[in-house]
Amino acid sequence: MKPFIEGEDRNQSTLFPERLDDYVGTDNPVRIVDVFVDELDLNNLGFHRVEPLATGRPSYHPSILLKLYIYGYLKRIQSSRRLER
Repeated sequence: MKPFIEGEDRNQSTLFPERLDDYVGTDNPVRIVDVFVDELDLNNLGFHRVEPLATGRPSYHPSILLKLYIYGYLKRIQSSRRLER
């Protein structure tokens, strides 16, 4: 069993467009958020559950949730339902 829930690989080829990463423009601020959060050491910053538990259903990785939170903050989206859309 995988330690965390994982989404689709951004480099996996699909029919239209060729890659999932092609949907996001090169100047989109989400790319900066992605790189910034990937460089953080979440364990030293006090994020809990960076190391997954051995039992139960796998959770989302804290870095993915932090990326969503920062993106919502940048876009002034307060509702998780609006963020989902």
